[in-house]
Amino acid sequence: QEQLVESGGGLVQPGGSLKLSCATSRRSYKTYALGWFRQAPGKEREFVATIGSAGGTTHSADFVKGRFTFSGDGGKNTIYLRMNVLEPDATAVYYCAAALSARQLRAGEITYWGQGTRVTVSS
Repeated sequence: QEQLVESGGGLVQPGGSLKLSCATSRRSYKTYALGWFRQAPGKEREFVATIGSAGGTTHSADFVKGRFTFSGDGGKNTIYLRMNVLEPDATAVYYCAAALSARQLRAGEITYWGQGTRVTVSS
């Protein structure tokens, strides 16, 4: 069974940074488009970013506004979401996701999800 294992969440003050990681298997990294969603309290889950299979082309939501960067490391079969200049509205559970293509991932057609990692931005 394929797995996505997120890590790196926590409490950070406004203006701070966090780097989330999502580790998976070699097979998944090469086969699936991987990406990030988030779900803020009381809101629906929303797309954040995706990277194509085997570390291909990246796409991101408009609200990223250059503050978030995302990358993949094929040697570690891991993708990353680096979040800078965090504001309270970034508070959410961040989920790693896998889909058959980047288009399907952006559309929410997810093959499997990680368990999520909580990010809280507060002073």
